[in-house]
Amino acid sequence: MGRNTRKRRTPLATKIVAGAAALAVGGGGLVWANFYASAHEEHSGQNRTRSAAAQVATIDCPDVGQQIRDVPDRARGEVDGELASMDSQITDAYQRLATTRRAQAGDAQFVQNSILGPLKDRRKALIDRIQLEINRAGGKADDNLDELAGCQGRPADQQQNGDGQNGGQGDGGQDGGGQNGDGQNGDGQGDGGQGDGGQNQDDNGNGVAGPVADDFIDINDVQPNSRDSRNGLAANGDGGSAGTFTTDCGVNENNLFNSDNLIAAPGVDNGAHHTHDYVGNQDNDAFSSDEDLANADTSCQNQGDKSTYYWPVLRLQDGTQEFDANDQGGGAEGNIGKILKPAKAELKFVGSRQGDVVAMPKFLRIITGDAKSFTNGDANANTSWSCSGFEDRQVTDKYPLCPEGSQVLRTTNFQSCWDGQNIDSANHRDHMAFVQEDGSCPNGFQAVPQLQVRLAYDIPTPAVENGQVRNPYAVDSFPEQLHKPITDHNDFINVMDEDLMNEVVDCINRGEDCQ
Repeated sequence: MGRNTRKRRTPLATKIVAGAAALAVGGGGLVWANFYASAHEEHSGQNRTRSAAAQVATIDCPDVGQQIRDVPDRARGEVDGELASMDSQITDAYQRLATTRRAQAGDAQFVQNSILGPLKDRRKALIDRIQLEINRAGGKADDNLDELAGCQGRPADQQQNGDGQNGGQGDGGQDGGGQNGDGQNGDGQGDGGQGDGGQNQDDNGNGVAGPVADDFIDINDVQPNSRDSRNGLAANGDGGSAGTFTTDCGVNENNLFNSDNLIAAPGVDNGAHHTHDYVGNQDNDAFSSDEDLANADTSCQNQGDKSTYYWPVLRLQDGTQEFDANDQGGGAEGNIGKILKPAKAELKFVGSRQGDVVAMPKFLRIITGDAKSFTNGDANANTSWSCSGFEDRQVTDKYPLCPEGSQVLRTTNFQSCWDGQNIDSANHRDHMAFVQEDGSCPNGFQAVPQLQVRLAYDIPTPAVENGQVRNPYAVDSFPEQLHKPITDHNDFINVMDEDLMNEVVDCINRGEDCQ
């Protein structure tokens, strides 16, 4: 599959936004099931007992893309396309999981035989194609990739690596928090229709799978100074570059949304399976070339900054039918409710604690965080949730419940060490690294300005009571990630002109605060 260079005829940003009609269960797109089995659930007037551990909540597949190395440049487009197809396979399997709950209840082997087995075969075929494409382009594909074909069903109460609020370091960077067991009660859909027991406990009244009550925490219950912030501090001391450069690119006033991912899935429509906010570059979709980016308009006040900054939208699950309620990436994949724009988006570049920074190359691509952290584990998780007035309390694996008058804060600090050669890599990570414990870059890497993104939102505090959450907010996610807060992530492509990038570097190295 070659890279698709076609352009969309009608970008999502130009669609007419539908009225704020309630999204009824079963209306518009896929009806999303609850995947949390009740220990005691009513059915036809009788109580029956079902083990929560036996109920499959989601599908956990090895992330093939993270294991691929040394893909020849001329095979990158094809490999990225196959990986995107693999994501679509998982989505399709997850949808089947959601709509066959009655069949699963009647057959203990249904999930394995009808969903996971066929999924393994389809993934194996794509892995074989990836290996062939790499070898045809002159590379040497890993013969062990076939071992990544099989997927597992994950029970609702299965815990993640690094359980609790404070997990271990990922890539030498931010602390990643693991998932706690969700174990919420409720029933699912049955064969595409309504499931046993009526409204689900954690479907939030609109059929969506997650978030659940356990995904939220009162900010007062978060321990202060519990996260390592060494990658979030500007330089200090005699040897560092202590300046900052802030670029103002707005909060997506132009309503530029799509469910593409130009970095991870170039040339693939709906490659993200969730909707992104975009600020900066105004020609950013899966089919944008570097030339398109360089020639595009920008929402940044400094017109020399045509960089693209994008992140998954937050939504308030209040029944609002958004413009994408029936679209892939939106309601058709479980991302429903009112899209919340940040009240403020602060984009700041800071320096290194160990010395000067060098210029980023044009079109450098950086992904930070992991959109699949719920199933991948927290090794690459890099999200910090907090509330204004409580910035010393940061959490990775929970959405904060903020007091009245306090904004929800969403902060991401990017990798700031560059390998000095590549603007991208096969897994979109290896060309960048976080600083080490002492603030220095790993051997062979050099310090570049570190991008810090701080988003502030005015969100009514969700009500959490008796193990249920009403009107929650949640980050858009791949369907099988269940809108977990740990899956938050952020993306950046540097499209500053040379003069502006040099200005950023000079400002930071001189220790000044510029904009």
